[in-house]
Amino acid sequence: MQGSTPLKPLAERVRPNTLSDMIGQKHLLAQGAPIYQAIQTKNIPSMIFWGPPGVGKTTLARIIGNELGLNFYYLSAIQAGVAEVRKVIEEAKKIGKVLLFLDEIHRFNKSQQDALLGAVENGSIVLIGATTENPSFEVNNALLSRAQVYVLNELSKEELIELLVQAIAKDSYLQQFKIELKEEELLLQHSEGDGRKLLNLLELLVSQVPAGEDIIITNDWVGKVLQKKTTKYDKGGEEHYNVISAFIKSIRGSDPNAAVYYLARMLAGGESIEFIARRMLVLASEDIGNANPNALLIASNCFDAVHKIGMPEGRIILSQCAVYLATSVKSNASYMAIEEAMATVAKTGNLPVPLHLRNAPTKLMKELNYGKEYAYAHAYKDNFVEQEFLPENIKGQKFYEPGNNPRENEQRAFLKARWKDKYKY
Repeated sequence: MQGSTPLKPLAERVRPNTLSDMIGQKHLLAQGAPIYQAIQTKNIPSMIFWGPPGVGKTTLARIIGNELGLNFYYLSAIQAGVAEVRKVIEEAKKIGKVLLFLDEIHRFNKSQQDALLGAVENGSIVLIGATTENPSFEVNNALLSRAQVYVLNELSKEELIELLVQAIAKDSYLQQFKIELKEEELLLQHSEGDGRKLLNLLELLVSQVPAGEDIIITNDWVGKVLQKKTTKYDKGGEEHYNVISAFIKSIRGSDPNAAVYYLARMLAGGESIEFIARRMLVLASEDIGNANPNALLIASNCFDAVHKIGMPEGRIILSQCAVYLATSVKSNASYMAIEEAMATVAKTGNLPVPLHLRNAPTKLMKELNYGKEYAYAHAYKDNFVEQEFLPENIKGQKFYEPGNNPRENEQRAFLKARWKDKYKY
């Protein structure tokens, strides 16, 4: 190939241009599925594609642009900013509706995401954002409300093999070789469910062989060429969610050994230490709560400390916190209380606040008896006087049920002594 124009990467050379060539994501693309139907009706909403790397987010966006005949603009949130977004919006004003594909949309901050709202709202651009992070946490609510979120799944073993077969048959350069997929297990293992990475690995293998020679892909040969087994931890892919899930469940299950193992997996894979600390901060409240209020303090201090110190020393602080949380008594009583309260609010709406609890800053409000019969708790013995705090329609309803542990049993006794049988503590 010396002296000739350098080839584009294999993944780019064999990128599908039509839905029929797209591999995977049948739940979205099969006949009758949501995106298939949207393309057929030419009624494409703005969308967020959420999924691990190498599953076809960019490819699918390009196919949608082709199918609808829309000018396609690609921006990466790693490199682009508001100025680039505004240029696309100005282009849309001149030529009509365009499709803007914004890769790594979660890397845009709030103000950058807000710059998209007007154009998305008036339909001058169809926005397709791609993210490996949960859009509920990383994309503004205002933007989420204007876009449909679709989850793209990691490619299955069968789909990855189909991708290999398709590339071998389709690519003019690979057609110079007679390639036999005798054993593909190790090749698939190294790809870790990432279609782009799989094609890159195939291209690397082929580059080891002179043009025209036969290539038989076996596990032994793949192992020799690739040498090192990579740690299966993709910070943006499914394994990211699997390992953090196992980490949290190990702490919740009071197993410090499993907790530090999964912590090590994440650290070895390059996971953000702030992300790990943030998840332990949530767990300290959700799964331990008032059974051990110090857990929240420990987790909060851990978050601050690793942010200041960083790696590699931060691993010690994370380990200390994980072990502490895993060996702490557990209670999800506070979590269950807010969940039940939220469900009640959703069901009953905005019930009237009792008159005696209302604020009365004006003369009219006072004449309407706002706050009139409120009893100031500190004016009574033990700083308590029995009065109704809930709206009339749900009075007596109990949301908080203390857990069965020493600290929350004290809370149960405290509440029973004051409220007697009202809340059945």
